[in-house]
Amino acid sequence: MSATIFLDTSRLRPLLSNSIIEDSQEAILAAHNLLTNRTGPGSEFLGWLDLPNTARSLSPMIKQAANSIKANSDALVVIGIGGSYLGARAAIEALSNSFSNQNQNTTKIFYAGHNLSSTYHAELLEVLEAMDFSINIISKSGATTESAIAFRLCKELLERKYGFVEARKRIFATTDAQKGALKALANQEGYVSFVIPDDVGGRYSVLTPAGLLPMAVAGIDIDKLIQGAAQARTDLAPPNSSNPCYRYAALRNILYQKGKRVELLAAFDPGLQSFAEWWKQLFGESEGKDGKGLFPATAIFSTDLHSLGQYIQEGSDILFETILKVDRSRRQILIPEAQEDLDQLNYLAGKGMDYVNDCALRGTVQAHTEGSVPNILLTLPELTAYSLGYLFYFMEKACAISAYILGVNPFNQPGVEAYKKNMFALLGKP
Repeated sequence: MSATIFLDTSRLRPLLSNSIIEDSQEAILAAHNLLTNRTGPGSEFLGWLDLPNTARSLSPMIKQAANSIKANSDALVVIGIGGSYLGARAAIEALSNSFSNQNQNTTKIFYAGHNLSSTYHAELLEVLEAMDFSINIISKSGATTESAIAFRLCKELLERKYGFVEARKRIFATTDAQKGALKALANQEGYVSFVIPDDVGGRYSVLTPAGLLPMAVAGIDIDKLIQGAAQARTDLAPPNSSNPCYRYAALRNILYQKGKRVELLAAFDPGLQSFAEWWKQLFGESEGKDGKGLFPATAIFSTDLHSLGQYIQEGSDILFETILKVDRSRRQILIPEAQEDLDQLNYLAGKGMDYVNDCALRGTVQAHTEGSVPNILLTLPELTAYSLGYLFYFMEKACAISAYILGVNPFNQPGVEAYKKNMFALLGKP
């Protein structure tokens, strides 16, 4: 099996013994069979299993559209909510320069339609007034309230700046193959269009054009990302507890059965903030139903150690941590020596910030473990397009297996409709 992701569960002992984990083999096999035989609930939404293979054929068309956007636009506005934009944002923030939107030589990526804030969207439109921009509207139906409002606002500005004919060339639609308001509009106006397959739900759509087009515009090597996911598809096939993906899924359920109610995904790299948000939606919508499921929470350390650290260390005994570690940063920086040494940091002079960050990670894991907080450590050798594609697929499959072990449908989200129904009643929607 590939060593792209290492799963370290040694800090779960003595809470969990190896025998307890091995005893989960029957549950793992049952969940595996539901998934691979496509006989479990929600089996009509299993197209994501094969996306690492099918996505390759779309790459040339996606890159052609991305090159067109970069050739005539200073910025791309990605309009979508939930799975329609989180995967793309996760990859862009993980793999791009942290300050790429301040770089004059790159196509800037802005996001809209992921909230209902008038201030946010008014200020975005002000920024776009002075820029050449294009739009990627991502929605299967085209009628999701947040993204539909943002599209209407951005489209109006686009048409005012460029006229109706030119504006149509700057709108790229990622939507359903045949139905829905956005598909009808795309056909009517002649937008360049990409398809989210019918058998792929939003939170599993990162390897469809919903994720890949914005990534390509941001300069990410989508071929490498797809290759990483394809390798994960091969590596993570064996239905046993030595498969790190299945082992992680089983451990989550064992800890849940032992009374844990919150899983805190923590990373020591701020570039993984949006990946954590993507993970939060993936597990929250997939498992939180029928009165069941771990609450998925996220943190970026060491930042959040100065806010959540106290609670984690000594608060209510309801959570466990999954630490996402990256062994090698893509950039290195050394700590300089200071003549005065007033901050008393000269003992670190010549050492890298990575070294300090790693010591913070190891010290945190030790402290939290000693504070009776179970820890799972997931390690990537480095953060590249290939390894991130692997990680996306790892988490998607782990989530599906975990939900089947839990006994829920991983691919529906009936509770999401409750707020919409109330909102539409208050708005007086016909």
